[in-house]
Amino acid sequence: MKMELEPIGVIHSPYKEIGDAPPQGRMKKDVVFQIEVFPQFVSGLKDIDTATHIIVLYWLDKADREKLVVKTPWDEEPHGVFATRSPARPNPIAFDIADLVEVKGNILFVRGLDALEGSPLIDIKPYSQTDSVPGARLGWFEKAVQGKKNPF
Repeated sequence: MKMELEPIGVIHSPYKEIGDAPPQGRMKKDVVFQIEVFPQFVSGLKDIDTATHIIVLYWLDKADREKLVVKTPWDEEPHGVFATRSPARPNPIAFDIADLVEVKGNILFVRGLDALEGSPLIDIKPYSQTDSVPGARLGWFEKAVQGKKNPF
């Protein structure tokens, strides 16, 4: 099976290199990003300005695609990439929930990303109550941060 993705835009970010970005974008809520949607996809933005938050899917084009086990900033123990939010993964698709600050034409101003400058935008979806799962847990993370200050 062959899959093809077409970028629908590009993310403009103050983070230029991998080490510049925080481990999670929601940790730096004061940083504003610009999501530029390409002209042929602008009509898809109709009514996006009614959302307070959006799901941003983008391609981690500088990620290591060979690693399957990684260490995270939260724990000294290694974990499988599918149990983490590590950018290192076979298909480096990023998922961020961003605060939608403003929409000006084909530019979305958002907070809460950890994307690098020039990251290809794959998709945008509205975030709503249907996306929240009360009581969701990630055991290793809860254990690793137990007794520590909440990073978020």
